[in-house]
Amino acid sequence: MKYKIKHSTTYSYADFVSLCQNQARLTPKTNRAQVCHSSRIDIEPPVNYLQEFTDYFDNKVTAFEIATQHKKLKVTMTSEVELLLSANINLADTDMPWQEARDIVAKPNTYQLLKISEFILPSQYTPFVQGIKEYALTSFLADISLICGCKDLMARIFHEFQYDPGFTTISTPLSVVFAQKRGVCQDFAHFAIACLRSMGLAARYVSGYIETMPPEGEEKLEGADATHAWFSVFVPRFGWVDFDPTNNVMPNDQHITLAVGRDFSDVTPLKGVVFGGGTQLLDVAVDMIRLE
Repeated sequence: MKYKIKHSTTYSYADFVSLCQNQARLTPKTNRAQVCHSSRIDIEPPVNYLQEFTDYFDNKVTAFEIATQHKKLKVTMTSEVELLLSANINLADTDMPWQEARDIVAKPNTYQLLKISEFILPSQYTPFVQGIKEYALTSFLADISLICGCKDLMARIFHEFQYDPGFTTISTPLSVVFAQKRGVCQDFAHFAIACLRSMGLAARYVSGYIETMPPEGEEKLEGADATHAWFSVFVPRFGWVDFDPTNNVMPNDQHITLAVGRDFSDVTPLKGVVFGGGTQLLDVAVDMIRLE
């Protein structure tokens, strides 16, 4: 399965911006589940400085600066990605009781496990709020496998939480999301991660894309696909396994990974600083086109 992805971000400012410096995490990853065959970034107005590097979490970052006055910034990344649908073929052979997985990551004896350890700790958007461990343990009964427990937790979030794009912002505390059981994909991912970490399991945040399908008989609208977020759990002797609580599925042929980190703060698609500008309007459009 191959996709062409076009991700456009446009900032329109009320006043002139004299200088902006930004970091874009918009290049899809190459990993066990997918291959990014090509990517090209287009920035308007033209940049005065541009450099690419790989960050601590192995995400590709494009840093750029614009030192000319402008009232509009448009950043477009165009990529081609191939999904490898056999990525989880050996998962059943390496699954284990969740307590065993917890004990393995709690006592790292290799460099890989040492790096995994940081994904057990709370982070800015995944604090251990009151009651979250008790909520999580309902899905992780004694000797249940790690994957089965994660599937149950994913399904409970899907059925018990309401998707409400107007209820939260990125600054809404996780305790509010938990109490009201409302939010969006990034809230559900953060909540699931906090649940797993509260039990000593290693979990990370995944940003990416999900293909959306139009109603039967209607054409797909340009820019109607969406950025998305879900979570991964670390399975010893296998690696990271993804779960999407917003849709109650294990990502397969409609999810493309963009970046990974402890939480949203590590994977923000486009962030930076501007001098001037006043008020601003943001517009994001994503297209995922199946090539075969």
